[in-house]
Amino acid sequence: MPARGIVDYATYRPYRRLDLTEIASVAGGGGGRGTRPVASYDEDTTTMAVAAARRCSLDGVGSLWFSTTTPAYVDKTNATAIHAALRLDPAAPAFDANGSVRSSVGALRAALAGARSLVVASDLRTGLPGSPDEAAGSDGAAAFVVGEGEDEGEGDGGVIAEVVGWGSATAEFLDRWRTPGDPASRVWEERFGEGRYVAAGRAAWDDALKATGLAADDIARAAVVGSHTRACTQFERSVFAEPGIAGSAKTEGFAGAAAPGLALARLLDSAAPGETLALVVLADGADVLVLRTTDAHRPRPVEEPVGAPLAYGTYLRWRGLLTTEPPRRPEPARPSASAAGRNADWKFGFVGSQDDAGTVHLPPAPLDAEARPMADATGTVVTFTVDRLAYSPSPPVVFAVVDFDGGGRLPVELTDVDPADVAVGTRVEMTFRKLFTADGIHNYFWKARPIR
Repeated sequence: MPARGIVDYATYRPYRRLDLTEIASVAGGGGGRGTRPVASYDEDTTTMAVAAARRCSLDGVGSLWFSTTTPAYVDKTNATAIHAALRLDPAAPAFDANGSVRSSVGALRAALAGARSLVVASDLRTGLPGSPDEAAGSDGAAAFVVGEGEDEGEGDGGVIAEVVGWGSATAEFLDRWRTPGDPASRVWEERFGEGRYVAAGRAAWDDALKATGLAADDIARAAVVGSHTRACTQFERSVFAEPGIAGSAKTEGFAGAAAPGLALARLLDSAAPGETLALVVLADGADVLVLRTTDAHRPRPVEEPVGAPLAYGTYLRWRGLLTTEPPRRPEPARPSASAAGRNADWKFGFVGSQDDAGTVHLPPAPLDAEARPMADATGTVVTFTVDRLAYSPSPPVVFAVVDFDGGGRLPVELTDVDPADVAVGTRVEMTFRKLFTADGIHNYFWKARPIR
């Protein structure tokens, strides 16, 4: 009988890191030690979702579910841009499940009950300067391919972790809220939320053990995530005091709707075949997902964070918390919806073309009959310029001409790079980013970044 569960997974963390020790000198308080990942000015929850999902094997994916608390658009479905960038089958529906931290675990639960699907959670967490939310927040994305499959081996479409059961406790109480347009959340007095969350967590935990017929000492590893740090800590103490549970999976800060996925990925990274795992999410109640890794699962080495420091002032500017004079250049014109629609494969999927002689054209030539997907291509910088006059939300602009391996040349903007580090011969890969926003329209396209 085919198993049902997780087939593949991947995470994405932005390149930039904010040193928390810088915060207090500017904000007058807050901060702490260590760093937190920060999405670049040209990243949002849509681009980070694409980055995480591209690391998964997407064969046979029949639907896409996208979750975040900071969507790039309202009214418009954000999952469709992710769908286009991944070049999924047009027959595969794409849905948003947005607006709350709990929405991501809800999307995962719904997708696990159906056909093979891609579930992506991506989030940006912003707190007011000097606040605990700012220091404890994090940006990132996690992607899971879920569905049925035989144990064929990791990466070959087999299930690597099957669902054993769920436990839930839904509760309506006001401990954290943010109205649309607000830059940061507001929170109620901590002890109120702590009591409600710990009680809901215990109820969901007991419900999950009862539903699965397991005892606490059958759980090898567990992770607890939520926006309420004290409640998570208190719940961890009560659960991990029970025999047999190894400990929690720690990630780099709380990443909102992406936090459950990042914690689950970290659990899977360290799990051996045949281990029973539990993910506890404390958000508007509590949810407990119990999984068991199959013989197809192989532990993965924990990726060490790779990133460059980001000045606190730049972080505030990127988040819109520090207003500075814009570049003294005309702002970009509003992107054309009709032009984007006509060229969706190029704009979102980065698909060029190839003529009969094998020459690759970027952008695609109208007379070429063969499409040439280039999103996974790597290339080499053959020349570049650092433009300090061109309009950019974060000047200067580094623009390069890239020769791709296997053919194709393209002038393209570089990202996640300091101008002093660029050289002729720099090896690059492609990444889906935001060029600019004009009249409320995000102009998505592809940039190149150094291979690290």
